Amino acid sequence: MRTFNTSPLPFQGQKRNFVKAFKRELINYPANAIFVDLFGGSGLLSNTVKQHYPAAKVVYNDYDDFMSRIRLIPQTNQLLHQLRGIVADLPRKVQISGKHRMQIIELLREAENSGYNDWITISSNLLFSMNYATTFQALIKETMYNKVRLSDYDSEGYLSGVEITRADYKELFESFKHYPNVVYLVDPPYLSTDTATYCSDKYWRLQDYLDVLLVLMNNNYFYFTSSKSQIVELCNWISSVTAFNNPFSMAQRSEVNVSTTHNAGYTDIMYHYKKNDE
Repeated sequence: MRTFNTSPLPFQGQKRNFVKAFKRELINYPANAIFVDLFGGSGLLSNTVKQHYPAAKVVYNDYDDFMSRIRLIPQTNQLLHQLRGIVADLPRKVQISGKHRMQIIELLREAENSGYNDWITISSNLLFSMNYATTFQALIKETMYNKVRLSDYDSEGYLSGVEITRADYKELFESFKHYPNVVYLVDPPYLSTDTATYCSDKYWRLQDYLDVLLVLMNNNYFYFTSSKSQIVELCNWISSVTAFNNPFSMAQRSEVNVSTTHNAGYTDIMYHYKKNDE
């Protein structure tokens, strides 16, 4: 079976930078555990667990309706084939203008009229620096570049054997919280980070991010955040001046530095905790 170390489609916030560290820590958790991916994102964490522990029950919460994009891959690849034909005489990464841009807009307008809507994937082939557009109207306003992928997208085998659901994370947590031997994968949208490409139209307030921490209390978990968020610092401060039970106090921490440009970046952070009685 093919091993995926990255999502088969572009996805803001996917955990590709943490796959190695995640696998390294998985060996400390039971192979027969129930792994519940509360904010499934691109499904990369769920897929990684299932590949590492084939006998484990893995539940992927398709919170952002990523599977609808997976199902559109044949149409996406057809659009890419047509885009390659339009930009065939252009150098790579050059700005697309004039007749080439007009032809691309007309092609994409036809796709829009036919009901196609994976503009995140298509925009990743036409925009720079991890920029994505979520609608046709937003994409055609942007400056386009010849970043058209030279190979097709392929998701064959991805999430094979994984149970897929789509629910509010609180409801999913409630349905598993009384089960023994559960490991929660907790990767909510990062605080102070653009979440425009997520399917959910809910605006996340600070309270929402703090509510997520209730999942961590006295449970096995992997929790993902970044240096852009101050959640951990807030918890540390509150626990230093109150009797607050800091969910990160006994957890292990791993970090991965991420470069966004040649002179800018941030740090992705993973906390992992396993109860001693497991």
